[in-house]
Amino acid sequence: MLMVAGYVLIDAPHSALNNAGTDASERTENIVRVKAIRKGREIYPYVSAQAWRYWWRMTLQEIFSWELSPVERAEKIAFTKANPFKYPDDDVFGYMRAVKERGADKTVTRVSPLKCSPLVSVLSVEPVQDYGVMARQEGDPVPYEHEFYSTILQGIFSLDLSRVGVFYVKSQAGFKNLDEDMLERDEELKESLERSGARKIGDLYVLPSDVRAKRAKETILSLAYLFGGAKQTQHLTDVVPRLIIMAIVRGGNHIFMNLAYEKDGKVNFNYAGLRQTLIDYAGIIVSDVYVGIMPGFLDGFDENFRSEFSGFIFGGDKRLQIYSSKEAIEKFAELVGDVVVNM
Repeated sequence: MLMVAGYVLIDAPHSALNNAGTDASERTENIVRVKAIRKGREIYPYVSAQAWRYWWRMTLQEIFSWELSPVERAEKIAFTKANPFKYPDDDVFGYMRAVKERGADKTVTRVSPLKCSPLVSVLSVEPVQDYGVMARQEGDPVPYEHEFYSTILQGIFSLDLSRVGVFYVKSQAGFKNLDEDMLERDEELKESLERSGARKIGDLYVLPSDVRAKRAKETILSLAYLFGGAKQTQHLTDVVPRLIIMAIVRGGNHIFMNLAYEKDGKVNFNYAGLRQTLIDYAGIIVSDVYVGIMPGFLDGFDENFRSEFSGFIFGGDKRLQIYSSKEAIEKFAELVGDVVVNM
């Protein structure tokens, strides 16, 4: 198993990227709260993993022209087509679909090869309440309030390169990505399989390596163009990572966790922790570590980072390659594509 392990810091200087809606206990009905974690008296705004994945999916559609799987509803549930041959987001983001076949319920599921955490504030922040009015109509103006904050968000993600474009048909929870009867009877699914060039190997269907590489590469590359978030008409936050750390590792253990922390009301970075992590896990890190930092981010953080890791080598011959955010993402995406082609 080869996995991309990634860590990001996103600058949210005046933002309300993910809202919790209204609270019935509020003094008025027109207050929109941001999502936040509370630890005692401390408040940490966050963006849910679902919201982050939604931005990611929409960016892939907009920038890389991914044809997204249509969503269908049945009573109180909703599901996509569960056709990973035709729709790359069904492949990368996973699915669950239940259908009736010959009077019986059949369920196919796919655990997403792309996983991510929520994006959580590094700093304890008290959100600001902004007061506004809707006054363009006749009569009295309608007041409303919403919250926003200024912070740095941190999160992690992973992409299982061994699973992109690889689909199981065995009857095991999480591994029954496809059903043989559905493949035979669903004309769209059957036609998509034939057009995809996928090979059947035992209980697997495997897409051609160039298709798998393209999907994996674009999934990573889309981080350089990431867009989305609530209240963008009023706050316009750029959600492209200002810091990103990426490596290809063997196994499912995510080695980059909580590298940023708060000290005296400021964001600090655990350089010693990252250094020790790379030394300790050098045996499972199979690539150089790619670091992207936006110049000027956090008052010279890029210069400090370069100074801390100047000449640093781990695992015999592995290095930290440091670029701007976009350049690091582009170079690492190329590496990912090459790795998948040669798997």
